[in-house]
Amino acid sequence: MIDLHLHFDGSLLPRTILELAREQQIELPAEEPDELKLFLAAPEDCGSLNEYLEKFDLPLLVLQTKEAIRKGMYTLLCSLKEQGMLYAEVRFAPQSHLRKGLTQEEVVKAAVLGMQEALAGSFFQAKLILCCMRGGDNPEANKKTIQIAGSYLGRGVAAIDLAGAEALFPTADYEELFVYARSLSVPFTIHAGEAGGPESIRAALSFGAARIGHGVRAREDEEVLALLRERGIPLEMCPTSNVQTKAVGSIRKHPILDYLRSGLRVTLNTDNMTVSDTTIEREYSRLARELGMTKEEHRQLLYHAVDAAFLTEEERGRMKDVIGRIV
Repeated sequence: MIDLHLHFDGSLLPRTILELAREQQIELPAEEPDELKLFLAAPEDCGSLNEYLEKFDLPLLVLQTKEAIRKGMYTLLCSLKEQGMLYAEVRFAPQSHLRKGLTQEEVVKAAVLGMQEALAGSFFQAKLILCCMRGGDNPEANKKTIQIAGSYLGRGVAAIDLAGAEALFPTADYEELFVYARSLSVPFTIHAGEAGGPESIRAALSFGAARIGHGVRAREDEEVLALLRERGIPLEMCPTSNVQTKAVGSIRKHPILDYLRSGLRVTLNTDNMTVSDTTIEREYSRLARELGMTKEEHRQLLYHAVDAAFLTEEERGRMKDVIGRIV
């Protein structure tokens, strides 16, 4: 299994959050994993993306030291390895971890270290995606994120992203940011077409995005669908999360398989394992059970994920060999 759209803070296990809180003497609203989960997981009737994003507050509270970030990344990747994952790209915003005086580079170093420790001696592989954040007061922080991504490309970091409240801060406002990313040859994916409409996807494509995070609302504009198909731009789709953020009304109304069957390069991902109370295996099971995904479509989604991943050709070839043998 492969997950290309997985947020670090939104996927941290409740038991890890509790452990990190105890080590730092941080008080949480619950003291047992099952109880804490109630404060971390978004409900089925979550009202919007903004309400969904509120669930990140507690994980971020405990991820503000180098040791907590290292340990959090280590435990997350170990849990993915235990799930039988083949490859994952874990994304997070370094600027969200500076409350106790860390620099963005210190944050990234700690995350890379935790990842290296988890992957040592393992066939399972992972890379990091550094998120810039939508907002009105952080252009310098976003620029710094891109600089660090450029410095760590090939050393644990694979790309950058733009995340956050898409409806409040339109994608079109960030053109300058991605001009800068291109000047440093930093690849990027962009959250688009989730809370924002197809115009958000159009803007991301005009910037040169290698992939689109979500893209569920592309179907609202036939020209955008045609652009995605013609350019072969992969969509990082996250069905359970999309239902919770009200990007779609239900799993049965999700367009992922319609997109796949119409020739779009679609991938299946979790978004946030803890906030959405899911795993990649559950996402595949839901598509088979509720949307009638076939075994061949399952295989197609996996191959799309390998082709879309920020991998070398050698890495890509090895993963396709594995998929060909076991799926």
